[in-house]
Amino acid sequence: MALVLPLLLLLVFGIAEFGIALYRQEVLTNASREGARAGIVLSTPPVTTAQIQSVVTNYLTNAGWNAALATVTATGAGGAFGTNVTVTVTFNTSFSILSGLVPGMPATKTLRAQTIMRHE
Repeated sequence: MALVLPLLLLLVFGIAEFGIALYRQEVLTNASREGARAGIVLSTPPVTTAQIQSVVTNYLTNAGWNAALATVTATGAGGAFGTNVTVTVTFNTSFSILSGLVPGMPATKTLRAQTIMRHE
């Protein structure tokens, strides 16, 4: 028991923390997709970068995140038909348990999601 329990706990905590990181990556991907989708729709007046960033931060807030911790950049807002809108969202996630158990493992990892869509 003394030999197997530490390995079992490491495995269980590793699965849990990497699962949380994967969930966070998926939320970032969806947030960037929502922002890009809002930015490519034809509207008068054209959608601004601030509006795209607002869509992304609202998505993150509705997901239960502190959106102030995420960095949102958008380029190409209000462009012509066929040009690209690029939305990038970055967020630092932490591995609080594994970083203490595994020597050399970083305590934080920067997650990044980028979506590129063409103006309609």
